[in-house]
Amino acid sequence: MVKDGGIMHDQEERILLGHGSGGRLSHDLIENIMVAAFANPALAELHDGARLGIGGTKLAFATDSYVVKPRFFPGGDIGKLAVCGTVNDLAMCGAAPLYLSAGFILEEGLPVDELRRIVASMSTMAQTAGVAIVTGDTKVVEKGAVDGIYINTAGIGALLPQADITAKRVKPDQVVIVSGYLGDHAIAVMGERHGLTLPQQIISDCAPLNKLIQTLLAAVPAVSMLRDPTRGGLATTLNEIAADAGVGILLDESAIPVRPEVQAVCELLGFDPLYLANEGKVVVFVEREYSKKVLTIMRQYPVSNAARIIGTVTAKPAGQVALRTTIGGLRLLDMLTGEQLPRIC
Repeated sequence: MVKDGGIMHDQEERILLGHGSGGRLSHDLIENIMVAAFANPALAELHDGARLGIGGTKLAFATDSYVVKPRFFPGGDIGKLAVCGTVNDLAMCGAAPLYLSAGFILEEGLPVDELRRIVASMSTMAQTAGVAIVTGDTKVVEKGAVDGIYINTAGIGALLPQADITAKRVKPDQVVIVSGYLGDHAIAVMGERHGLTLPQQIISDCAPLNKLIQTLLAAVPAVSMLRDPTRGGLATTLNEIAADAGVGILLDESAIPVRPEVQAVCELLGFDPLYLANEGKVVVFVEREYSKKVLTIMRQYPVSNAARIIGTVTAKPAGQVALRTTIGGLRLLDMLTGEQLPRIC
């Protein structure tokens, strides 16, 4: 409330950068405005994409927009990110990605050679992932209206018959597996944005995960849940799953893979790697008896050769994520609040 001439007025709510963080503010914005307005059973799952049935065909449909700053960063660019992000969203639904659309909003004055590089990167990633970009749209706005280029990609894929990826299948005593080192993407983008000289090992992990996921689900249909820990990082992603599944999650800090170089940057700048965005990682929930098989398969792929078990699902406290620290204490992990690094994807 604000006071004006003795009269109290409601202060107008406005969008903050934190609403794009993927954390608590994003969650509340989506739940209170988007989900409330568009309510339907497919949307209610709140997965990385929608699972749909059209006639006898079962499909997944996903969309995402990319506003990363800067446009080019170690290990990728906005075009690579746009293709990999939507391919991975479809894969997390248990689908084989097939077709993408690409929408471009271009700022007047954008160098054409930069656009060529970005489009070439998208083409390369589409070929790598085995998808086709089949339709799209281009708009140009006056100088200063956007930051060079924004991209939206949407995609459809065929749901794999053996897959049933849903938080409802996450149960106590399952294990939590992550495919590799956390925080690489966020720190690589942050370093390029601010002109920092970082170790050469820190590059974005941006990569398509669909071929890994298809192999994994074909061999281990028991996998109950998949999620890529992008905006909001691992901690926020696990909080969403714990709340949706009505379970607790207990992590082992000593088992969570973070590169020493990334950890050092985080300690220097006050970041927590558990909340940093990743663009080529997957979190897997599966019964403990299948964990060895899952790890064996994942370690055969370069994108997941550092996979490891990082925690377990517990019955209580439902909806909460805890971290057993290296000194033996317990730390509760909530969703990201505010914004650690804006414009990260």
